[in-house]
Amino acid sequence: MTILVADSVSPDALRQLREAGHDVTEGPKLKGADLTAALGEQDPAVLLVRSTKVTADDLDAAPSLELVVRAGAGVDSIDVAGASDRGVFVANCPGKNAAAVAELAFGLILAVDRRIPDNVIAARAGQWDKAGFASARGLRGQTLGILGMGSIGREMADRARAFVMPVVAWSRSLTPEAARDLGVTHAETPLDLARQSDVVSVHVASTPDTRGMVDAGFLAAMPGGATLVNTSRSDVVDEDAVADAVVSGRLRYATDVPAGEPQAKSGPFEHPLADRAYITHHVGASTDQATEAIGQEAARVILTYAETGRVENDVNLADQTPATHLLTVRHLDRVGVLAGVLGEMREAGWNVHEMENLVFAGAGAACARIRFVGRPDGGTVARIRDVDHVINATVLEL
Repeated sequence: MTILVADSVSPDALRQLREAGHDVTEGPKLKGADLTAALGEQDPAVLLVRSTKVTADDLDAAPSLELVVRAGAGVDSIDVAGASDRGVFVANCPGKNAAAVAELAFGLILAVDRRIPDNVIAARAGQWDKAGFASARGLRGQTLGILGMGSIGREMADRARAFVMPVVAWSRSLTPEAARDLGVTHAETPLDLARQSDVVSVHVASTPDTRGMVDAGFLAAMPGGATLVNTSRSDVVDEDAVADAVVSGRLRYATDVPAGEPQAKSGPFEHPLADRAYITHHVGASTDQATEAIGQEAARVILTYAETGRVENDVNLADQTPATHLLTVRHLDRVGVLAGVLGEMREAGWNVHEMENLVFAGAGAACARIRFVGRPDGGTVARIRDVDHVINATVLEL
């Protein structure tokens, strides 16, 4: 397969792809129109990206594109809906950067509490201010609220125990029983979490349901003097509301994903909270360990697809299709059997949604399971049974 790599990825992972016989082209600086042009020229089967945006124009530029792999967890930089409309698989590499992001999040929590960056800036400017920097609340006994208990949230909970911080957590899928097993307190709602937390760390994915989740109401529910840390996505937090809370002195804020983040990796940067909050440069996943782990996972996804046609970590296959019926066909393993079955389904106007063909030991017979939308009738089923080498056929309503 031809693979276009439009970001910096582990050299060892790329070596594995090349050793497997794939044609790998590296373009770590490809962005925007340059990426679209490169896709048009190379027409790859696979596009591998890390932070690069993938748009509808990019997808249209490469008709042979089959798979887009995001070397990371979130896929909001990829037009997933557009990929689905064009029959292009999208996969990610979840959990591989969890430790790195959790490390940065805890670094920001410590930095806010002890004002570490301000200490360093003052010292570098030739100023000594022990009196000014000597006051800090300390983390021991402070409650950490974790908004989102995926792989990063769980890494945060592990680190909180080392700092003797009680943890309260909320996630859509987190049950009281699961929270108990994880050693955390279950919050019924995000607002319930906000009320109990001295520090809130945000780790939910960016979706239509989570955008603006940390809004003015959430911030108002947090105790005065609390700290908010966002290493998730900027649109999960209403930064205008955060600015009001920070300027008033009610809350302290740190983020690795500021609103309006530049697409370029370097250049000018302006932010209304730049002098009042701690802002890092979207480097949460940027450790050598995480880069290697993510690269290896991306290579595994691509190699699995090349060898089996199966997409690991897919994000855009339907959880449940609109199929109304299941056709089961037991048949001899002969050339043309399924073509005959599908021909009869086409004549009946049955729209196939999912299909699998399982071969029995010895390869003498097989069983095809076909989920479809249509109106079953006895005549069509009878004709399918009459297809050469069909043993039997049945239809079940789903």
